[in-house]
Amino acid sequence: MTDAYQDIKSKLQGSITALVTPMKADGAVDYDALAKLIDWQIAEGTHALVAVGTTGESATLSMEEHVEVIRFFVKHVGGRVPVIAGTGANNTLEAIELTAAAKDAGADCALLVAPYYNKPTQEGIYQHYKAISEAVDMPQMLYNVPGRTVVDISQETVERLMVLPNIIAIKDATGSVERGVALIKAVGEHLVVLSGDDPTALELIKHGAKGNISVTSNIAPKAMSQVFELALAGDFEQAAQIHDTVKHLHKDLFCESSPQPAKYALYKMGMIDKGIRLPLVWLSLDSQPIIDAALAKANLL
Repeated sequence: MTDAYQDIKSKLQGSITALVTPMKADGAVDYDALAKLIDWQIAEGTHALVAVGTTGESATLSMEEHVEVIRFFVKHVGGRVPVIAGTGANNTLEAIELTAAAKDAGADCALLVAPYYNKPTQEGIYQHYKAISEAVDMPQMLYNVPGRTVVDISQETVERLMVLPNIIAIKDATGSVERGVALIKAVGEHLVVLSGDDPTALELIKHGAKGNISVTSNIAPKAMSQVFELALAGDFEQAAQIHDTVKHLHKDLFCESSPQPAKYALYKMGMIDKGIRLPLVWLSLDSQPIIDAALAKANLL
């Protein structure tokens, strides 16, 4: 493994925000708001940022927009924190193209969601990731989120993939502590294991996970960065005390399909405009009081 890969591995830790992609009321990407969000996240202590992940509405951005948002992220962050670019697709050639574009843009790592909808076998999943790894020489992170993709990267497949030199990490969004612990035991010496599930992330840190790729940190970045800094330092008592002030958000921000609640919350906080793209819609009137109450409880209004 190259020194550059080792360097980024050491930086993939703490609170990592899967940032929303702010949009104007007509659905156009709002780059001014994106710049403000990036600056706020970094000022609040966020340790790394994910551009155009699931929370960033990657599924509804065009290829050109997807690449442009990654370029904007890298340029605006300016090396202050690592930029992880969401470049996954269920079309292997498209994933290769996006990953190559992320490398050209200067992203620090590519985040590759398991190929959704096609329902590939484990061999198909392995060959998908192997092809991307061989095609693009940059640090790459596996992303297992079966609740969205309807496919599940088995631990055995992860173990096959971890020997590829540029696959350096995995985002485990299964939501299962038991599975996460087993994964850490099996691959933790080779891959950085990050939680992708806010409710179980702190528990996984206790077992050796290095951080959390978070939805909640979109709206509570300071608290989440403090929680994971303390946890990584071994101070789980203080981490839990801070976590208690925001942990209700983990549930409330999924009262409807994400990122609908997170975008509404950021709008209420004065951070973004009222923009989202179909088939996602603005948070319903029935759910808005849930987020209003959650923000008030967390002292975010």
